[in-house]
Amino acid sequence: MEIGISTFVETTPDVESGEVVSHAQRIREVVEEIILADQVGLDVFGVGEHHREDFAASNPAIILAAAAPQTKHIRLTSAVTVLSSADPVRVFQDFATLDGISNGRAEIMAGRGSFIESFPLFGYDLKDYDELFEEKLELLLKIRDSEKVTWRGGHRPAIQNRGVYPRPVQDPLPVWIGSGGNSESVVRAGILGLPLVLAIIGGSPIQFEPLVQLYKKAVAHAGHNISKLTVASHSHGFIAETTEKAADKFFPSTQQVMNQLGKERGWGYYDRKSFDAARSFDGALYVGDPNTVAEKIIHLRKNVGITRFMLHVPVGSMPHEDVMRAIELLGKEVAPRVREEVAAWESQSGLK
Repeated sequence: MEIGISTFVETTPDVESGEVVSHAQRIREVVEEIILADQVGLDVFGVGEHHREDFAASNPAIILAAAAPQTKHIRLTSAVTVLSSADPVRVFQDFATLDGISNGRAEIMAGRGSFIESFPLFGYDLKDYDELFEEKLELLLKIRDSEKVTWRGGHRPAIQNRGVYPRPVQDPLPVWIGSGGNSESVVRAGILGLPLVLAIIGGSPIQFEPLVQLYKKAVAHAGHNISKLTVASHSHGFIAETTEKAADKFFPSTQQVMNQLGKERGWGYYDRKSFDAARSFDGALYVGDPNTVAEKIIHLRKNVGITRFMLHVPVGSMPHEDVMRAIELLGKEVAPRVREEVAAWESQSGLK
């Protein structure tokens, strides 16, 4: 069971003061968070790509590369790379470079992206949303599998027997599929034999169990070995010394972000009642003291089949020291207990 962190490097206004941390400062803070996550024994750190004022990470590979020489063990991934509006050649080159700097710890998490600002920015039409992703994923995997590439598609100039460099330390460089719960993307990941990341950020996590089973069926149908593939979750949450403290600290910025996005996407108003329901044992928020969060992660492993858990923190802008403390608690208190209990359960149930 792998445990880690994901972040979107958010720079929303402080709920109380209205102060906005600069993009530069928040990027430097995230590098510190990655270094701490490595020091406390976490397995993975993910940085998500966005192209709007309230997020500072337009190029996750550069932020991850800044932390790579200062870390030893933690895996470094995008969360996600918006592949539909990117050039797969540059994506591969960026993460192969990161793989070299980190000596084999880079990963690409490819997704369509639920935010669409990158499409007009880079000159793409949203009507090609699905076609762009399929075509560019095909090219990315072709580059990964072969040093010399010949390829032709409808949205990028053709490539005729050209080499793509540098080559990564890992062979193959890990490419994950990120999904918000779309069955087509889950089946695609399974057929291609790629690890899957589910964004479990609403409703009940148990509702995702059928998708995990669908993924495993697609893996088996395509003849891949499911034991070599990982199913991960990306879930919002926060950890503090007490559950009450964690909830009170996490709610204000979460509410601000959810209601801002709600205005853009037509969601209902997000209030404390909604928040408290989501942080219940059966809800999708992993907010509480270390014991509470550990129990929920173990429940997710046993009942949904998740084998990598990524706590997304912060949601909105929170004090850097609070985020650092949450990372410390996740690494030192939550992760050891989860790994120990999951290992014992797997052994007893004959899963390993």
